[in-house]
Amino acid sequence: MPEGDTIYRSARALAKVLEGKHVTRFDTGYAHLAAVHDDRPLVGRLIEKVEARGKWLLIYLSGDLILVTHMLMSGSWHIYRTGEKWWMPKKAMRALLEVDGWQAVAFNVPVAEFHTAASLARKSSVPKLGPDILSEGYNADVGYAALKVRAASHPEDEIANVLLNQRVIAGLGNVYKSEVCFAARVHPFRMMKTISDDEMRQMADVAQRYMKANVVDGTGEGIVTYTGKRRTTHQTRREDRLWVYGRRGLECRRCGGVIEYRKQGSAVRSTYWCPECQPWVGDGTAVKGLDTPVRRVKMSC
Repeated sequence: MPEGDTIYRSARALAKVLEGKHVTRFDTGYAHLAAVHDDRPLVGRLIEKVEARGKWLLIYLSGDLILVTHMLMSGSWHIYRTGEKWWMPKKAMRALLEVDGWQAVAFNVPVAEFHTAASLARKSSVPKLGPDILSEGYNADVGYAALKVRAASHPEDEIANVLLNQRVIAGLGNVYKSEVCFAARVHPFRMMKTISDDEMRQMADVAQRYMKANVVDGTGEGIVTYTGKRRTTHQTRREDRLWVYGRRGLECRRCGGVIEYRKQGSAVRSTYWCPECQPWVGDGTAVKGLDTPVRRVKMSC
């Protein structure tokens, strides 16, 4: 599933080709979007802004119309020059916005809706999001405060599930969930009532640092849509790029223990952790300085 960093990069790339331009063509594979287009045509509207909010992507058009999309597991936005061959079949197209020289195409996007500012505030899940980790207003204090409120209201929630809850903090997905818990040496199945203030603050800070590190490209004039595999270890080798996620049964890069795996939560999401670095019962003190170079270990087959 695309996480907040993926949506952020998508919005940034789309903004470079769409913002400030008028729609010359709109097409869709969804009847509910086509119905809005029939009543309130998009052609001729100015694309005012493209932004990411957590895992949601919003395209603002003049005349108080907002295209809101969520990728879920399989959706993606592509950018093509007008006339360029698509990488995916037309049957996978869910929405197309064309401007002078460019096409933005949403493929296999399961959630796509038109909203006005009022309907977005009234009915959509977007206004109910917690603080966005990649937003300008986010910092460790903001994230800590959100986690603290959740701990008070839902003390028996498991911390990894809370990190995935977009109404608490927006942007984290399954990969970051496991990686952030590892960085703070917090067992992912611990209840919120057992998580210390220090641990919450550490996770809020690491979450931002990890996600920001994966969106650093694309600040120039070029259009960057892909920056390589997600990394949390500062290492470039594909097999060294993550601390625990996807490494079931392999040696921990920190201590040499064996990485464990279990399904978690009502959505049955994959969770990875090191039982040595992330003990079930801790002293409540977050451990600093975990972002050290990966220790090379011999992997068993």
